[in-house]
Amino acid sequence: MQSSELWRPSAERVAAARLTAFMAEVNRRWQAACSDYASLWRWSVAQPEAFWTTVWDHCGMLGERGQIALEDGERMPGARWFPQATVNYAENLLRQRDDRDALVFWGEDKVKRRLSRRQLYSEVARCAQALRAAGVGQGDRVAGFLPNMPEAVIAMLASAALGAIWSSASPDFGVQGVLDRFGQIEPKVLFCVDGYWYNGKAIDCREKNAKIVERLPSLMRSVVVGYLDEADEAGAAAGNQQRWTDFLAPFAGDELDCQPLPFAHPLFIMFSSGTTGVPKCIVHGHGGALLQHLKEHQLHGDVVPGDRLFYFTTCGWMMWNWLVTGLASQATLLLYDGSPFLAGASGRAGTILFDLADSEGMTHFGTSAKFIDALAKSGLQPRRTHRLEALRTIFSTGSPLAPEGFDYVYREIKADLQLASISGGTDILSCFALGSPLLPVNRGELQCRGLGMAVAVFDDEGQPIAAGRGERGELVCTRPFPAMPIGFWNDPDGAKYHAAYFARFPGVWCHGDFVELTASEGMIIYGRSDAVLNPGGVRIGTAEIYRQVEQLPEVVESLVIGQDWQNDVRVVLFVKLREGVTLDDALRERIRQQIRDNATPRHVPARILQVLDIPRTKSGKIVELAVRNVVHGRPVKNVEALANPEALEGYRARPELQN
Repeated sequence: MQSSELWRPSAERVAAARLTAFMAEVNRRWQAACSDYASLWRWSVAQPEAFWTTVWDHCGMLGERGQIALEDGERMPGARWFPQATVNYAENLLRQRDDRDALVFWGEDKVKRRLSRRQLYSEVARCAQALRAAGVGQGDRVAGFLPNMPEAVIAMLASAALGAIWSSASPDFGVQGVLDRFGQIEPKVLFCVDGYWYNGKAIDCREKNAKIVERLPSLMRSVVVGYLDEADEAGAAAGNQQRWTDFLAPFAGDELDCQPLPFAHPLFIMFSSGTTGVPKCIVHGHGGALLQHLKEHQLHGDVVPGDRLFYFTTCGWMMWNWLVTGLASQATLLLYDGSPFLAGASGRAGTILFDLADSEGMTHFGTSAKFIDALAKSGLQPRRTHRLEALRTIFSTGSPLAPEGFDYVYREIKADLQLASISGGTDILSCFALGSPLLPVNRGELQCRGLGMAVAVFDDEGQPIAAGRGERGELVCTRPFPAMPIGFWNDPDGAKYHAAYFARFPGVWCHGDFVELTASEGMIIYGRSDAVLNPGGVRIGTAEIYRQVEQLPEVVESLVIGQDWQNDVRVVLFVKLREGVTLDDALRERIRQQIRDNATPRHVPARILQVLDIPRTKSGKIVELAVRNVVHGRPVKNVEALANPEALEGYRARPELQN
C-alpha cells in the first residue's frame, strides 16, 4: 500500500520548533517523560493544571496567574480556570512599541497601508480614551460593522483595554442579519464604514448603516470609518453619527490604561451561523481565548517573533479574532479585505493573495478548503508564478479539505511546508484538531488533536472508538478546557448553553462533527453530524460525496441532503456546473460511477439535479440543513444568515423530487 505521507519536517525544523522547547520544559519542570507529540498530548490531557500553567509561563502571557489553575475540574460545564488570575487581552497584544510592522493592510488593489507597533499602540490609546469619554466602561458592549481593516483591530483592542465586550459583523451582512446579532446584545457604540471594495467595485454602506443605527435604541454613538475614495467626507453622517477622525481627534496617543480583569471577564460575543434561528450569542473571556490562541499559534503553528501571519477572513468569522491574537506572539498581521479571486500582477484571477505573500514575506497563509478547491479547479500553479520563499505553513479550515486538496497544495503551491488542516469553531473560538510542527502530514488528515484538549470519538451509545479502527462517530471533548465559552448572552440559568453541547452525552462536550481517528492519531472529518445522511440506517458523511463529485471537471460545487422518502431516506445531490455545461443523463451516470467506484453503492444519489448556485453562510460554509428544509417544504428560520439567500429558490418545489 502506498504511503499517505505527503510531508515530514526536517530534523532541523523539529529541533528548532517552539513545541520542542516546550516539551523539554514540561519534562524538566514536571519530571514528565514526553518523547514525542503523542506522549505530550496524553500528558497534557491527564495533567491539565500543570499543562495550562506551563502554557501561560512558556508562551509569555502577561498578567497575574495566581496559585490555582483549576477549580471544580470535574464539572463540565462549571469548571473554573485560574480563578485568582487577572489579565487583559489588549495588554498582551500591545506589549511592543517599536517601529516594526504590526499591521499591513491591502484593500484589494485599491488601498495599501501599514501601521508600526508604536502607531498601533498610539491609535488604540486614542480610541480607548474616546470610548471612555463616550461613556463606555467594563461590561458595556461595543460593536463593529467593519471590513477586515486596521480600524477594526484598533476599535476591538480599545474596547478590550477598557473591559468592554467586543462583537463584530462584516459589512456584507444585510440589515436584518446585523440586527439579529447586535440587537440581542445592545451595544453602546457602533463602528461602521462608509463602504468597501469587492471584486473591483465600490459598495456603499451608508444607507444600510443609517437603517441599523435607527433600529438599535441602545446606541449612544455610532462612528463611521472612511474607506472608499471619498474617504472621511463620505462617511460624515447625521444624528448621533460621527466620523472616525473626529471621534479620535481630541485625544493624544499616550499611555493606554489596560484594566486588569478576571480571567473569565467577557471579551468577545461571537454568533453562531444562525441558519436554524436567531444566532446564539456565545461569550468568550479574556484569559481563555488568549491562552488557547497562544498555545495554537506558538506550539501548533510555530509562530515566532517577526513572522508574518495571514488569514483570509472577514470580521464576521471567528478566524478574524484568531488572527488578531497573533499580535500577542509578536507576529505581524497581514490583513486583506475584498475578493480572494481578484487578479494579481500576473493578470490571472485568484493570484492577488499570492502577490501579498511575496510582497510581504508571508510565513503563514490561512484560507478555506473551498479556496484551495477553487484554485485547483482553475488550474493555477502559484509555485510557477510566485516565489513564496518565506512561506512555511498553510492553514485550512471552514470545511473538510479533501485529499485531492492536499495533493494540489504540495504539487502546485509549495512542496516544503506544513499543511495544517484545522477544525474547531466559533463555539470554542479555537480548534479541537489541528497541526503540529513535529508530525508528518498525511493525505486527507488533520495532523493531531490539540494539546490540552481531551478529544475523543464516541459511538451512538457514548462509548469511545479507538484510533485506527476505521469507525466514525461524534467528536467529543471529555474534560474542561480554558477556551470553553463563559456562557451564552441572555441565558441566565445556562439552559441554552447546556442544551447546545451537553445534552447528548452528560458531562461531555459534543461538538456536532462526524469524524474518525486514524491509526496515526490524526483525524478525518466527514461533515457536520446534523447533515449526516442515513439511507437504510447507514450513516454517511457529506464530505465523502463532495470529495468524489467535485473531482469531475464539469462540477464547480455540490450540495447533498437526505430527503425523507417512503419511510426511509434517499440521497439527493445538487450540482453547480461550469458555465455552458448542462446536466444530462451521460453526466449523471459519470457522477454516479465516480461515487460508486470510489465510495460505496450506498453513497450513490437517488436523484441528481442541477442548480445555479450553492447557498452558504457569510463565512462560506454550505448550508445543507437550510436546503433540506426547503426541499421538505419547511421554513428556513433565518435567511439573513446567508450570503446568497436567493439561491434557495433553485431548490424549492422541484418536480424531480416529487416522485
